[in-house]
Amino acid sequence: MRFGPVRTAEALGAILAHSLDGETMRIRKGTVLTDPHLADLAAAGHDPVTVALLAADDLDENRAAAQLGAALVPEGALHLRVTPASTGRVNIVATRAGVVGIAAETINAVNAISPMITVATLAPLTRVAVDTLIATIKVISFGVPRADLDRACQAASGQPVTLHPPRLNSATLIETTTDATTPNPKGRRALATRLARLGVTLSERVVVSHDASEIAAALHDAPGDLALILTASATSDVADTAPTGVMQAGGRLIHYGMPVDPGNLLFIAQLGEKPVIGLPGCARSPALNGADWVLERVICGLPVGPAEIAAMGVGGLLKEMPSRPLPRRPITAR
Repeated sequence: MRFGPVRTAEALGAILAHSLDGETMRIRKGTVLTDPHLADLAAAGHDPVTVALLAADDLDENRAAAQLGAALVPEGALHLRVTPASTGRVNIVATRAGVVGIAAETINAVNAISPMITVATLAPLTRVAVDTLIATIKVISFGVPRADLDRACQAASGQPVTLHPPRLNSATLIETTTDATTPNPKGRRALATRLARLGVTLSERVVVSHDASEIAAALHDAPGDLALILTASATSDVADTAPTGVMQAGGRLIHYGMPVDPGNLLFIAQLGEKPVIGLPGCARSPALNGADWVLERVICGLPVGPAEIAAMGVGGLLKEMPSRPLPRRPITAR
């Protein structure tokens, strides 16, 4: 592609680089110039004009973006929609709620082909709603060499952008109490809101004494596809009340503790085919915490074990992240 000023009379078929007001019309950036365009520009005194001239082996920005979109999301891919190309951009949008799968190495390889061919995505394992923008392809220049686009499409093979939809439909929340009073309903409300984002409904409320045998009985009777335990007193050890209740019910503990703050005191277990999550106290708040990450992945059928939880530590400081400041240390006056 050649870019720069040319005489207006010689710009037929070139791509206008900057929007201009002609004698009778405004001609937008990216317009392929025709004889009427050129006459209108010349009448308004625009000579020369800055344009892009594609070479024989170049693809224009829209065709290039559309082809890369088709490579990233091949025909028949589930739960994703690719928008038509416009101004060198194609968007990949979710058609249902779920958790995003991104093959970061593949996206990096595509972006390494040419600085003019770009793909930006959400972070891997982000929860999304219907119509959420998951990724955007932008061809920066007005055209790119066909060879570069072919290499980018080849690098994009294997469907590196996916959506994992919910696999579970219902959940039972078991709450415990230490004084026979009904727990504050805000915890249940916060959980119901979290679950509803993925189309999961809560079964009838279950409140039991903070006792391992009562938790075990409640787990046996829990109708939901997923069992959640929110205890009156935080779980402080694998031998504490809630994990013991799971084991008394015949379940097995998969992992206790996570390198995410808030959310450290979470455990995950299995009771037959039913996943069980022991929630940290911060799950009573609607604010983002480690329980969100575990819940979303379990609901969408993704593996959550010791290795996956250990990997949550990088980026797991949610309490004082810049976009959500909430200092945990006193501010010293100066």
